[in-house]
Amino acid sequence: MKRARIAWAGAVHDGVEAEGGLELLTSAFKGRRVGFDEVVWLPPLAPTPRPRTVLALGLNYADHAKELAFKAPDEPLAFIKGEASLIGHRAFTVRPDGVNFMHYECELAVVIGRTAKRVSKADALQHVAGYTVANDYAIRDHLENWYRPNLKVKNRDTCTPIGPWLVDAADVHERFGGPMNLALKTTVNGNITQQGNTKDMIFDVPTLIEYFSGFMTLMPGDLILTGTPDGVVDCQPGDVVITSIEHIGELTNTITAQGQA
Repeated sequence: MKRARIAWAGAVHDGVEAEGGLELLTSAFKGRRVGFDEVVWLPPLAPTPRPRTVLALGLNYADHAKELAFKAPDEPLAFIKGEASLIGHRAFTVRPDGVNFMHYECELAVVIGRTAKRVSKADALQHVAGYTVANDYAIRDHLENWYRPNLKVKNRDTCTPIGPWLVDAADVHERFGGPMNLALKTTVNGNITQQGNTKDMIFDVPTLIEYFSGFMTLMPGDLILTGTPDGVVDCQPGDVVITSIEHIGELTNTITAQGQA
């Protein structure tokens, strides 16, 4: 099932995909259908539990590490992002004034559904609620060192669009063969600029859950952004960036200048 969280008619609603539209689940409007263009899309996460921790992976695809002239890491390279960076489908991401290089990163996002503490790789996927698409923008100007990234590189308001859907883990695991063979693609203004597949991750989803839960407790609602393949390019105000993942969804985002936000 594809789940969404949207604003419509002055209120926030949960909904599910239904015949090319959205079927609302809110009690007062339960069963009502609305069009995709009638709503404001929010990050597809319930308010409770909301993300306590957003973990993002760097250099988790060997081709992307090579693209950036870095050695692939021997263990997961991760950093923490704030929840304020998250925005929804069709929202605007601000390119700060004076920036020389700002690029998208199409990433599979894992949403934790059950508390995970010292979870084995074999049991890891049982702790996943679902999957969504993330676009983890990076502002390369502030990148001193991939192994010690400056907070200004990734942790900015509006710089992590996610959505539009949260796809139930059961669907991905049972219908689509799991999270480790999904095609990724990015277009900028309709031109394909990035292609890859989750099978090329250095550290796969079960490995990441085992790794993180080995030294910290993952809570329901926590997010793991699993890294991006090569093919990143600079994005300018006005650019329309679409990051898509097979079976998960197509996330649209537009860059805007700081003074226009």
